[in-house]
Amino acid sequence: MDRLVNSLEQKLMPFANKIGTQRHMMAIRKGIVATMPLTIVGSFFTIFLNFPIPSIAAIIEPYLPILDIPFRYTVGILALYATFGIASQLANSYKVDSLTAGILSVMSFLVTAAPPLRVFDNVDGVIDAGRYINIANLGAASLFGAIVTAIISVEIYRIFIEKNITIKMPEGVPPEVTNSFMALIPGGAILLFFWVVRHMIGFDINGFLSNLLMPFKDVLAGNSLFGGLLTVFLICFFWVLGIHGPAIMGPVIRPFWELSIAENMEAFADGASAHAMPNIFTEQFLQWFIWIGGAGTTLALVVFFMFSKSKYLKSLGRLSFLPGLFNINEPMIFGAPIVMNPLLGIPFIVAPLVTTTLSYFLTVSGIIPMMVARYGFTIPAPIAAWMSTDWSIGAAILVIINFLISMAIYYPFFKVFEKQQLAREAAEVEAEEKAKKAKAEQLQGATSN
Repeated sequence: MDRLVNSLEQKLMPFANKIGTQRHMMAIRKGIVATMPLTIVGSFFTIFLNFPIPSIAAIIEPYLPILDIPFRYTVGILALYATFGIASQLANSYKVDSLTAGILSVMSFLVTAAPPLRVFDNVDGVIDAGRYINIANLGAASLFGAIVTAIISVEIYRIFIEKNITIKMPEGVPPEVTNSFMALIPGGAILLFFWVVRHMIGFDINGFLSNLLMPFKDVLAGNSLFGGLLTVFLICFFWVLGIHGPAIMGPVIRPFWELSIAENMEAFADGASAHAMPNIFTEQFLQWFIWIGGAGTTLALVVFFMFSKSKYLKSLGRLSFLPGLFNINEPMIFGAPIVMNPLLGIPFIVAPLVTTTLSYFLTVSGIIPMMVARYGFTIPAPIAAWMSTDWSIGAAILVIINFLISMAIYYPFFKVFEKQQLAREAAEVEAEEKAKKAKAEQLQGATSN
């Protein structure tokens, strides 16, 4: 087993590190993660729009139109914010002006994704004549278009800057003014490029990418049990090799996750039941039902460590409990360690696969609702699961059941590991006692002389 793990580490580590540190992948990950505060805030308003207590819902009902506004301008235009975030991060990596790059990318995205709609005649009580943007085109469904648009825009901008195809300003001009004039020529080129592609040629980047990538979304972050298990396995497997699983998988799957939860939230905001959402395998499904205490459901292992006979494991368990309660498990992963440790690595992978399967079948059978909101990952899992599934007590109970299942899976591996640790500690104590005895005899001999 050790030879297998070492072999996998040697073969996969360079490849995984290369992907995880690749410039564009890092920009995508950081840019999308930067939108998290908006989606969390939007989640709270999603709950208000579908409050589960009828008496309170009746009070809220007259205010639904204005309560819908925060959702529409957070989750509803998520791709617009992501465009700026991705472009800014990529520009930073090239050491070009990130503010200018972000603005130019937003302009490009709007040109390609949201051409203005013109209404020529007033419709009383419905709409006035004028030009409008359909904000539905700026939501999570256009996230892949946002990614591509941001990357292309920054690359064009970078090339113009590096080739000095810009308007030069004399020395002494404030940097913000210099940057603005430097952006004129590349900005014009970027606008012309996307205008020609979208409106002269008629190529819809968002539509093309959505049609191309949607089959993958349905597998990895839709309703496919195989896709869900594959995602869980890869994240845990990379962790066991000492590689940050979400960091590696994030650039690949996070856009699908964002799209999936946004679709669920929008459907829920439109009045659909939490049992009839478009997607099961959102990030929140994994976060609350599977990653109890962090990836690998390590809170179960923390509990065992807290009551271990081993002094080291007991100390580590007590130190890791509070972070684990809030789903932070790096102390366990690197302290036990789980990394490069087949004995703990096996349950670290197996337990989430089992609980994912159980949670999936309970969801498709209609016993447990789907995720309809997004909250910060540091909320304890039972509470967050209850909140995220339209206040379902069953979801909170499922978290507890999954936790107990994980404890049962971890237990035999923990006992073997504890036995090894106790033997190691006993050997250390014995060696220390021998050293003390030898030193005492040496001192006694020296005194006699």
